Amino acid sequence: MENEIKNLSFKDQMIFVGIDVHKKSWSVCIRDESMELRKFSQAPSPEILARHLKSNYPDASYRCVYESGFAGFSTQRELEKLGVSCMVVHAADVPTNAKEKQMKSDQRDCRKLAVTLSGNNLTPIYIPTNQEEEDRSIVRLRDRLVHDQTRCKLRIKSHLAFHGIAIPEKYEASSYWSKEFITWMEGIEFPSGSGKRTLLLLIESYKLAKQQVVKATLEIRTLSKEPRYINNVKLLCGVPGIGPTNAMVFLTELGDIKRFKHLDNLCGYVGLTPKIHGSGDSIYVGKITNRGNASLREALIESSWIAIRKDPALLMCYKEYCKKMPPNKAIIKIARKLLARIRFVLLNQKAYVLGKVQ
Repeated sequence: MENEIKNLSFKDQMIFVGIDVHKKSWSVCIRDESMELRKFSQAPSPEILARHLKSNYPDASYRCVYESGFAGFSTQRELEKLGVSCMVVHAADVPTNAKEKQMKSDQRDCRKLAVTLSGNNLTPIYIPTNQEEEDRSIVRLRDRLVHDQTRCKLRIKSHLAFHGIAIPEKYEASSYWSKEFITWMEGIEFPSGSGKRTLLLLIESYKLAKQQVVKATLEIRTLSKEPRYINNVKLLCGVPGIGPTNAMVFLTELGDIKRFKHLDNLCGYVGLTPKIHGSGDSIYVGKITNRGNASLREALIESSWIAIRKDPALLMCYKEYCKKMPPNKAIIKIARKLLARIRFVLLNQKAYVLGKVQ
């Protein structure tokens, strides 16, 4: 019996592993090309999984898969270091039928991943390097801090409105909160001291949020001067509507622009692809899909509104689109054009030509 165990070998065989990743435990399903071999739960550790595979199926080739989420890509990297091939997939790309949606569980999810992996029906997502992931984190943090700052502003406005205090028109018309406006708010008196103290606390939280945004912005500006970014940042800042901060959003979120073989692939990643429903002779083209990189899409549309004021060619296109559709839909088409320009500039390392119709 001991000799049989020592001579055990799965050479030239493929072992497929579906992992449903959670913080406290993993649900794991193991199968070969024809049948399910084992299903179990384990501690969330790549080392434990790799050790189990190598001790039970020695000499085999291993392929693992899990869905992208809170775990990021660290699990994938650790498994690759341990000699276990691993891919990460978008949850929406895993084939699911109606029954599986109604009877969802971790055990079913890991089995579904293993089955679809063995059938070669999964497309992996791009795995950024550690450097790319860390650079991306500071850019994304700034975006969250900006949203926190906006929430602080809304809380202050809500507090004032609740107590019947109108904001003077000269301040209300501007989205920028000047020192003069802050001083005016700090001088507001309430019938009771509690209302005043509440307002001052809200103003203090806004000031702190603003300071955090400024610090994050300075960190991004420093990062943009690193050798790996400085040339591309300069090229992108030559595109109308794009400043250093948005340039870093594009560079950190896109990674290697060469991985997008066609403009349609890039538009799909950003989230500029419309929903299409066709049946018979009828084809319905709806709004842009919900799937996409929210940070990229937000930065691109923001830049597009500025670009139409700076580039006569884009302005001309925008006005033509507005004859057929609302402005909010027209700017999406401009965003696609701007994205094509960004792709061209990065791929060819050539400066943007203002006013050129493409």
